[in-house]
Order: sequence, then C-alpha cells, then structure tokens
Amino acid sequence: MNKSKRTKVELFLRSSHFFRAVVLTSSVLIPVLLFNLIGLMSFVPSFVIGTFLNAPSDIPGSLRRKVNGILISIGLTMLITVLILYAKNNFSIALILIGLISFSLSFLSAYGFRGALLAFSSLLAMVLAFALGEMTSVEIWTHILFMGLGGLWYLFSSISFHKIIPNKDENQLLSETLELTGDYLEVRARLLKASKDRESDIKKTFVLQSQINEKHETLRELLLTNRKRSGRSHFDEKRLLLFISLIDIFEMIVGNTWDYEKFDNLFGENNKHLEKFSELNLAMNDQLKELSKILITKSEIPNKENLETALVNAYDSISAYIEKYKLPQAREGALIMRNLYDYQKQILQEVNAIRYALADMTLSSKLNLKKEEAKQFLTLQEYTPQIVMQHFTYNSVIFRHALRLTIALCFAFVLGNLLEIQNSYWIMLTILVILRPNYGLTRERAKDRIIGTIIGGSIAFGIVLLTQNTIIYAILIVSSLILAFSLMQRNYRWAAAFITLNIVFVYSFIHPDSVSVIQYRVIDTIIGGVIAFAAVYLLFPSWEVLNLKSVLLKAIKKNSAYLEATQELYQDKENNQLKYKLARKEAFLALSELSAAFQRFTQDPKSKQTEFRLIYEIVTLNQTILSAIASLGSFVNNYETTEKSIETKAIFSKILNTLSQTVKSIDKSHEYEVQPHGDIKEAKQKLINTYQFLSDERDENIQAGFTKIEKEKLHQLQEAHLISNQLIWLVSLSHNLKKAIQSYQKQFIR
Repeated sequence: MNKSKRTKVELFLRSSHFFRAVVLTSSVLIPVLLFNLIGLMSFVPSFVIGTFLNAPSDIPGSLRRKVNGILISIGLTMLITVLILYAKNNFSIALILIGLISFSLSFLSAYGFRGALLAFSSLLAMVLAFALGEMTSVEIWTHILFMGLGGLWYLFSSISFHKIIPNKDENQLLSETLELTGDYLEVRARLLKASKDRESDIKKTFVLQSQINEKHETLRELLLTNRKRSGRSHFDEKRLLLFISLIDIFEMIVGNTWDYEKFDNLFGENNKHLEKFSELNLAMNDQLKELSKILITKSEIPNKENLETALVNAYDSISAYIEKYKLPQAREGALIMRNLYDYQKQILQEVNAIRYALADMTLSSKLNLKKEEAKQFLTLQEYTPQIVMQHFTYNSVIFRHALRLTIALCFAFVLGNLLEIQNSYWIMLTILVILRPNYGLTRERAKDRIIGTIIGGSIAFGIVLLTQNTIIYAILIVSSLILAFSLMQRNYRWAAAFITLNIVFVYSFIHPDSVSVIQYRVIDTIIGGVIAFAAVYLLFPSWEVLNLKSVLLKAIKKNSAYLEATQELYQDKENNQLKYKLARKEAFLALSELSAAFQRFTQDPKSKQTEFRLIYEIVTLNQTILSAIASLGSFVNNYETTEKSIETKAIFSKILNTLSQTVKSIDKSHEYEVQPHGDIKEAKQKLINTYQFLSDERDENIQAGFTKIEKEKLHQLQEAHLISNQLIWLVSLSHNLKKAIQSYQKQFIR
C-alpha cells in the first residue's frame, strides 16, 4: 500500500464518522455479551432496537441539544412502537395509524436537521414494529421498557465515549472545512484562466459555498456554545482561531471574484500574466489540504517554502507585466494584479495563522470576541409550534413531502398485505430511507440503495456459498456494522451494501436459509425504490423552480443589508465592525441557501428546468454582487481609507435603491425609503476622474524620474481604482439583477 492510500485509510479510521460507528457498535455488543452472561438473551432484540433507533439523533452540536434530542427520540419511538404493536393485527386501524403518524411526524423536519432525524427515528420505529411477531400486553410493555433502556444506554455510551475522546467532532468539521476551502481556492485558480469550462467551475463554486457555509454553521454552534458554557481553554481558543481564520479566508475568496470577461480582454485569451497568481492559489490549496489531514493524524506541519516561492513569483509577475507593456498603458492591468496579489497575501497570512495554531505556537490577538458578541453569531433553531404551523399550506415543500411519504408508505403497506409479500416491511423501510423532499436526492438515493443492496447481496451470497462458519459471520456482522455507519454520510451506496451484508449474516445466525433472505431483500429494495421514485415524480412534485421565490428574496435582502453595513464600515470602521460581520454572515448564509436551491434545480428532470439560463443568470448575479461587496468590505477592513466622498455616497444610495426596487418587484408588501443620490452619471464620472487624477499625477512623477511610489500613494491609487471599479460594477450588476428578476416575475410569480 502506497503512502497516499495509507493516509486515506488512517484518515478514515481516525475520523469522527468511524468513531461514532464504533460507539454505536460497542453500544450494541456490550449489552449483548452482558445479557448473554446473565441468561437474559430474550431481551436483547428489544434493547438493541432501542439503541439503533436513537443513534441517528447523535449528531455534531451542543451537548444540551444532543441530550434533549436523544431523550425526545426515546419517548417518541416508545410511544409509536406501542401504538403499532397494539394496532397492527387490525388492517384498517393499522393503515389509519400509518397515515396519521407518517403525516404528522414529517413536519418535524421544519425544525432543521435534528428535527428531520427525530422524524426518521420515529418513523423507523413504526416500520420496525411491523417486523415483530405476535405479543401479549405484558410482552409489549416489556419490549417497550427494554427499548427505552436501550436508548438511555446509547445516550450514556455516547456521552461517555465523547468525554474520553473529546473534540472529535470539532476536529473532523475543521478538517473537512479546511479541505473544502482548499477546493474552493483550486476552483478560483482555474477561473483566473480563460477556459471553455468556466461556467462549469462557477457552478462548482455554488456547491462549495453551500457546503462550506453548512460546516461554518455547525462549527459556530460547537465552538461558540462550548466557549460560552465552559469558558476559555487553550484547545478551545486554538480551534476558534482556526475557525476565525477559515471565515476570513472564505470572505476573501468570495471577495476575490472578478469580472472575468474584463480579465480576458485586458490580459489576453490565455491570461498568461495571471498564471503565477493561479499557482499561488494552488499552493495554498495544497497547504490547506495537508493541514486538514494534520488535524486528524496529528502529524508534522508541512514545509511552507513552496508558499513563499509562489508568493514571490506572483509579486514578480507584476513587475514583468509592467516591464512588458510599460506605464501608463500597463497601469490598469498592474493595479488589478496588485489588488489580486494583496488579497492572496492576506489569505496566505490566514493560512500561516492556521499553521501556527496547529504547531501550538502563540495564539493570535484576533481572539477578542466577547461572549455577548459571540451569541449574536449563533443561528439558533426555534422550536415553537408556530414553526410547524407555517408549513400547513400546500405551497410548503414540507407539507407536500408529508403527503407524498404518507401515501407511499400506506400504499406499500396495502401492497404487502394484498400480495402477502414476505417481510413486506422492508419495502416500507426502503421508501422511508430513500424518499426525500426533492427529486434529485431521491433519485440518487434510490439508485445508490438498489445498487448497494445488489452489491451487498452478491458479496453475501458468495460468502454464504463458501462457508457457514459462525465465527466468520460474527466478525462480518461487527465489521460490516461499523463500516455501514461510518459511510452513511459519506458514501451511501457502500453503506447500503454493508447494511445488506450485516442483515444477511445476522439472519444467518437465526435461520440456515440465508440465500432466501438475500433474494427477498434485493426484490423488496427494488420495489421500495420504484415506489419512492414514482412518488417523488408523480405525487405533488416539488420542482425547485417553483420554490425559488423565498430563497431569492432572502438573498437579495441580505445582500442589500450587507452593502449598507459595508457603507457604514467605510464611514466609521471602529464602531461598525460587529454590525458588518453579522451582516456578512447573514449574506453568506443566504447565498448558501440560494446556491443549494440552484443545485437542487439542476438535479430536476430537464423538462422541469424551466428558464434555466434566466435562473442561472439570477444566481450568478447574486453571487457576483455578494463578491463585489465582500471585495469592498475586505479592502476597507484591511487598509487605511480616505474619507468617503459625496460621489461614493451617491453610488451606494443608487445601488441600495435598485436592490430595494428588485425586492419590491417580488414582494409587493416590501416598503423602503428612497435614498437621494442625484445625477449618477456625474457621480460615476467624478469617481473615474479621481482615479485619473491620481494616475496622471503618478505619470508626472515617473516622467520626473521618481519611479518608486510611496506606500501611501500606492494605497490611494489602489483605493481609487478598486472602489470606483467595484461601485460602478455594482451599479451595473444591481441593474441587471433587477431586469432579470422582472423577467423571472413575469414567468413564475402570478
């Protein structure tokens, strides 16, 4: 095995996914062995079911929420199991209960990912209750008791293991965020060069933004909540430093989005002059990915010579460009390259801050976030009944999914009874696992589930033919269970394969005819997959193009608030930092939601991707507007700036008015105060003239023999160039977005 493969194996074995799978497997094996020792094996199935059912609620997050989530899960799974066990012999009552339970529990997903997992555990309890044999009342309540004990045992095991090996989740999430941030830099490196795949790379940025923001949100809950609860510790502050640096890098990458068409026109078709900047991005990508591994493997910090070399090469390429084209002709390109260099240098400083933290060096002074301020950065999920009530409308995606899932499960139950299908609950189980609110994810999960089941069934069939050794079966039961749960979030196809292996070999201990188990499991999985796929396509379909309105509205509003906060930061840096950072966070999250919605839109059938180019244009414009605002904010934050001019204020007002008008075209109830701005053409020209004046002054100095520019003068020239360019660009972008939204409004909003 080569070094690369060994590293991958090590990362997997040290990951929190593998760790959680080991916790679950241990939580199953330990009571099985203990119950066997004391001769109470008849209670093992109930205890193990309780353990399995309540494991899904064990997700990264604050300890309080985790404990509350598992306790609520225990209560719901016990209640639903007892209802089904009493009702399942009566077809009509059982069918009514399936409908009521499925429909009502589906609304728990309104409470976010944790709520969705609670719903899944409860619905899984309902399905598994049909797998149990006939029971008397005493047996039912005994089963419920041991189910509850199994759930509490898992909660105890989870907390105990995490006390023994703390910070697994934080390290895993930080590692994954480092890797994703590196991927983002890699895509940006490609975007600097003109290519036919640029549109494809822009779409990849949508996916990466969504994934990175999702990680950031979970890390905020973990790091800021823990800090608030337990106070400062060296390790907590080190992780917080990593997180803050990752946030800053992300903002700078987003803010480092340029008018690539202008790049192509200015630097030529191949953009060879930007090659060294692209290489610097790639070097930082490599470094972040190496650092992501170190968080898990605890190996040595990699050498940074390649980073320093890439930075010097990028700087030298500016001089080479000026040398080739000469000033003043080269000034426009040189200033763009200089701004690009400064951004990349700032990113590199944050990469080095991460290196220092991982090397356990002195913590940076940037850790000055007060507890009261930290609270404001947490996006707390509300758990009021009103949240659910908002979704009792046909327009709600959750409402339609609840109807769809209810009908699909009821249909599977009726089908199983009519055709007397052996283990028909497997069909219901398959539907429960596969059917998702949107078409794309359901299609992928159906495909992965069916293929994974066939792979697992084929492997199991081969092993069963070769041996009937129970020791081998026992080893396979344990190993397949660990691997199944380790891969559940990372590779669902292989997780399904290992689940199938596990079920077959568990059954092999009870029944000699394991071949029939494989056969029926594959057939039932295919039937369940077909029902789930048909349901998502035919029953109250939630095509993403019809669900974009609210996400678009939120993205535009948050961009507007971010621009306003940036304007205030420009005016008074000292007193507006917190407001700026909060507005930045909200805008990035809104863009993440829009990017995720667009990704779901691209997964819908081609026939349902109505006005694809228009939707793509709107999403791209929102992303570019956010990038331009982030570029302004980053420059204002990192440099001494001159006093904001009347022209600058006027253009800020114009952009904010246009964004407000855009919101108004979607939401007629939106009210806004028109900000006076005067003659925008004149304001634009004055901004251009300011840059031109500084540029002419610089030309005169060069002609007089003063070729070296003072740092202050350079920053003034950069400020005039960047601020004027970005603001004028934002005027154009906001106008284009307004036009695109008006076209969208005519097409989709009646």
